[in-house]
Amino acid sequence: MMRKVLLVDDDAAVREALSQTLELADYAPVAAGSFVAAKDHIRADFPGVIVSDIRMPGRDGFHLLSYARDIDPDLPVILLTGEGDIPMAVQAMGQGAFDFLEKPCAASDLLAVLERAFTARRHVIEQRVMKSELERGDPAARLLFGLSDQAEALRDRVRNVALTGAEVLVNGPPGSGISKVAEVVHLMSAVGQGPFVKRQASGLSPEDLALACEDASGGSLFLDEVSAMQQATQYTALELVERGTDARIIAGTTADLSALASEGQFNADLFYRLDVMRILIPSLAERPEDIPVIFRHYVSQAAEQAGIAEPEITSEHLAALMASDWPGNARSLMSAAMRFVLGMPEEVAKAGDLGLSEQMAQVERSLLIAALGRYNGKASDAAKALKLPRKTFYDKLARYQIRPEDYRR
Repeated sequence: MMRKVLLVDDDAAVREALSQTLELADYAPVAAGSFVAAKDHIRADFPGVIVSDIRMPGRDGFHLLSYARDIDPDLPVILLTGEGDIPMAVQAMGQGAFDFLEKPCAASDLLAVLERAFTARRHVIEQRVMKSELERGDPAARLLFGLSDQAEALRDRVRNVALTGAEVLVNGPPGSGISKVAEVVHLMSAVGQGPFVKRQASGLSPEDLALACEDASGGSLFLDEVSAMQQATQYTALELVERGTDARIIAGTTADLSALASEGQFNADLFYRLDVMRILIPSLAERPEDIPVIFRHYVSQAAEQAGIAEPEITSEHLAALMASDWPGNARSLMSAAMRFVLGMPEEVAKAGDLGLSEQMAQVERSLLIAALGRYNGKASDAAKALKLPRKTFYDKLARYQIRPEDYRR
């Protein structure tokens, strides 16, 4: 998001000094000498923050605050006060001002308040964009998250490919959501009301593949990690595709099938048939600006599943997430969100060295403990909350050496 600051002050020298401070801090100031000059910039889609003096000839800062809140109650307005205006500034806070600063204000104080205001504004705009996408109603908007150009291009590609009815190859790095993208293609296709059948390609015999096609008749068959398919099954798959089936074939892989085909490690004819429509999923490292949006979604989801309130996500925590490479992509970000909700954010870095099963074990153990804590150590109530049979619940407690009595208050 562009870091725009609408700077309103009738004193030209003050405007010039503050504009220079903002430019040095990589903000984009838009200077105005009065409310009238600033008015046209105050819109609900303004991607920034307003900084305004309180005392100005004509329409003052209070009027500007009231006008801005009518346009957009979530638009942060920071007021600048003179030495005797502190009571007025406190009154303005009661009327919805984001904060106030006494003039002349130190650059560090102004930049600290602006950072908080921009974090709040960015969150509001992200939520509005997500809501707008969801209201469009299509599965690509509902299930494929992100605000970056890459995320929007992915959604558009999925929508276009879904309409063709041709075979599809979904390619992406590990943990990037290949299966989810394949399902969205299915849901948006002409056979979207039919079955969506998923099969691990590595274990399929030719007979298994034929049966899977029958199961997916009238819908779509997703072959996960098609690069691991046996040679004999690859020939059967090629025959089915060439002959035509009642199921749409969607293949997914983290491998470079083109390279494997050129090296003779994958059936080249099958590759070319599957590669009619290819969808490439970008890694999180290629679109770090999507990490806060996706992380917030996973945090909300994890908190709802655990039955606890969503913890506050600070801008510092989001910055740390964006600075990480996330080789496990969305899958590892989901695990990080779960640990964050359960109060274990410091384990994010450690978990990078663990396999998926170990990470899931950590999460499962934490969910068991969280449920016991919520229900004062009452195992039967905790088991019901987690929708687990009592015996299964106790088996899991024994496996993780958890004692219900340790969580009774």
